Amino acid sequence: MKKVNVVNLCGLALLLAAYSVLMLPALAEDSVVTGALSKKEQLGQSLFFDPGLSQTRSQSCATCHAPDKGFSDHRGEGVAAAVSLGDDGKSLGDRNAPAIGYAAFIPPFHRNADGVYVGGQFWDGRASTLTDQAEGPPLNPIEMALPDKQTLVARLEQNPVYQQLFTEVYGNDIFNNADSAYRAAADAIASFEQTSMFAPFDSKYDRYLRGEVSLTPEEDLGMTLFFSQQFTNCNLCHQLQSLPGSEQETFSNYEFHNIGVPENTALRALNAVQTPDEGLLAHPEVTDPQQRGKFKTPTLRNVAVTAPYMHNGVFKDLRTVVLFYNKHNSRKVSMQINPETGEPWQEPEIAENISLEELETGPGLDDRRIDALVAFLETLTDQRYEHLLASPQGLEPRSDP
Repeated sequence: MKKVNVVNLCGLALLLAAYSVLMLPALAEDSVVTGALSKKEQLGQSLFFDPGLSQTRSQSCATCHAPDKGFSDHRGEGVAAAVSLGDDGKSLGDRNAPAIGYAAFIPPFHRNADGVYVGGQFWDGRASTLTDQAEGPPLNPIEMALPDKQTLVARLEQNPVYQQLFTEVYGNDIFNNADSAYRAAADAIASFEQTSMFAPFDSKYDRYLRGEVSLTPEEDLGMTLFFSQQFTNCNLCHQLQSLPGSEQETFSNYEFHNIGVPENTALRALNAVQTPDEGLLAHPEVTDPQQRGKFKTPTLRNVAVTAPYMHNGVFKDLRTVVLFYNKHNSRKVSMQINPETGEPWQEPEIAENISLEELETGPGLDDRRIDALVAFLETLTDQRYEHLLASPQGLEPRSDP
């Protein structure tokens, strides 16, 4: 992945001003990178931050994938925070917007040698590549809500800066065909998403592997549990490289599983969706009913700062997620209670095809080991987001020891 330095925010603002944009999305100084971007990456960067790609010119890619928030959507509060608010200011989808850091490492959608579905963008893998994914939101009626490709291309063509960049990168005839120009815009965004801004590999865990910092005893225990084949088997699904400690580990094998996530009933009361989310079976190329209810295993990079969790945002706290997994192996009555509701864990939204072989592994964990796993997952936070990690008391940001 190409290394870059710092994006010139003034230059970015001028570029967007040339497009008659009235306001640049607020970005933390440390949420972007600066330096030598290629022309295609520069174009993709400008498009990524441009709210002119939405119907009311109020929403950009960065709106739902904020660089200063781990490329996740932190705009909403309460139940509405589970999913992104559309360009019209009222539409709510049914899935949590995935954080897109490290998304460049997701392989194209395919079936591996064992016939298992792997990869692709979105929770159901329906967009095979980053470019395919970037084509989706501008035309989605409950997202950026443009009526057609021609509308977006016409807006781009009206901007002399975009005219210059598009022709330099894609040729003088790029605007002669709306489909080609629209695809080029998506390709440029995908190119920007492959820069090191999205995947710096500089978390405490990475620095630990390089011998730059030490883990606390709690974090070290959590790491042992995470990679253990006797206790948690987290690495069955959340390990890409063959050995623990490998460089550029993204903590996902990008396979699909039904882990028994319950329906987000509070969200459904808001968005009025009445049908179960069938996950992988909703992919247009998938017809096997055994894939119903399966969702792609997400990266755990920045997981501690990109709440809420699961495909429908049903859980608010990372510790709740670990407890949710632990309920399969613990016989303690207290472990059968969702701490966020005070009630027993809800039944799965899709009750068939649950990956019990992967879930029912090892002994149940006590609170100390639960906390240790959470502490280790916090070490997977990129350095520029570490200030977002709450202390155990939730009072002050946590810093490295």
